[in-house]
Amino acid sequence: MRRQVPLGEDFRRLWGAYGVSAVGSAVAMGALPLVALLVLHSSAFQVSLLTALSAVASAAIALPLGVRIEHRYKRPVMITADLARCAVLVSVPVAAAFGVLTFAQLCVVGILQTAASVAFDAASGAHLKALVLPEDRLRANSLFETTNWISVSAGPPVGGLLVGVLGPTAAMTADAASFLGSALGIRRIRKPEPAPPTPGAAARLGHDIVAGWRYLLRHPGLRALFFNSLLFGGSIMMTSPLMAVLMLRDLGLAPWQYGLALGLPCLGGVLGSRLTPPLTRRFGQRRILLLSGVARTLWTILLPLAPSGPVGVFVIVAVDFGLLFAAGVFNPSFTTYRMEATQDGFMSRVAISWSVGSKTCQAVFMIVGGLVAEAVGVRGALFIAGVLCMGSALLLPWRGERASIGSVPAPAGEPVPQPDPSRVDKP
Repeated sequence: MRRQVPLGEDFRRLWGAYGVSAVGSAVAMGALPLVALLVLHSSAFQVSLLTALSAVASAAIALPLGVRIEHRYKRPVMITADLARCAVLVSVPVAAAFGVLTFAQLCVVGILQTAASVAFDAASGAHLKALVLPEDRLRANSLFETTNWISVSAGPPVGGLLVGVLGPTAAMTADAASFLGSALGIRRIRKPEPAPPTPGAAARLGHDIVAGWRYLLRHPGLRALFFNSLLFGGSIMMTSPLMAVLMLRDLGLAPWQYGLALGLPCLGGVLGSRLTPPLTRRFGQRRILLLSGVARTLWTILLPLAPSGPVGVFVIVAVDFGLLFAAGVFNPSFTTYRMEATQDGFMSRVAISWSVGSKTCQAVFMIVGGLVAEAVGVRGALFIAGVLCMGSALLLPWRGERASIGSVPAPAGEPVPQPDPSRVDKP
């Protein structure tokens, strides 16, 4: 067995901060739709619209942030994003306590929370790349992925219990507190950050904004995985608000059963993420990406078959377990590949472009899903989402083109990135 070398005290501080926020977010998973359903009695279309508006509007806010994040130290950005998420989330239970909560406020909270999350993720990828050695990146990403799935497996049942005992907004209070804890943990990291890239004198905001898009779309490996992620992520997010309606209304599940159905399958993600490093060492990064990329698409089409009662809960848990096991294998390998394939001076802009594209696409899918559900019912919309999810496997990088970055244009006034001959460039 290969000896595991410690990743360092600062990584453990970052990992701990991530764990705190992951637990809080898991406890509050689906909290906004739950508040909309149980407090404001919103319709299925409004629940889909809430998530879709959050994605589209936050993308518009986050897009120009990529350039500014690229040229700033990443830790202060991460701390600011955590504090912003804490502030906006805590406003929901406060407003509910005074009886002034509205659907419009939930939309604003969703938008600002998602924009802050995009900014945090854009900074955190570049920060992690600088914090750990290249040979430790897959292991570090696997640990983050495992932590996420452990949190999500335990958090929703706890969140369901909190909702049942203290009301729908209690989970959001816990989530707000977790972001405060994350900010304090990141502040404890001691290793100095490398200086961020300096913008050139001729740099222009508009040119720099599209630099991330041009980078990933001219990179064969990243381009294929980007379009794959758009269709896969869009179809999965199309099911998310619909599953809340299916379980809470059509199947008549209690909030604790809803939380259980969200949480238990995440043990599959835990198992998958723990197996990613040994599987990648044995079979190679490309093969693992393709096999797990296909495997994660085969499950969603079974969701509309779930019957009512305990059998329905079992079917939902089993289907999601299989999906999340495959996703748990895929995600760390994909994240590591994207980290290695992106030059340091483009990390935040590529992450922002990827996130904006994904969230915009997901918003379209969720709005369409809400409209389709109104026309053919929730189960019919879930079936269509399952077919689209399976189709995303066709967009994986099957041709295995060598990923060349020599033609990727740099922003005005910045040096053109040069290929790193030691980099693994095949997805």
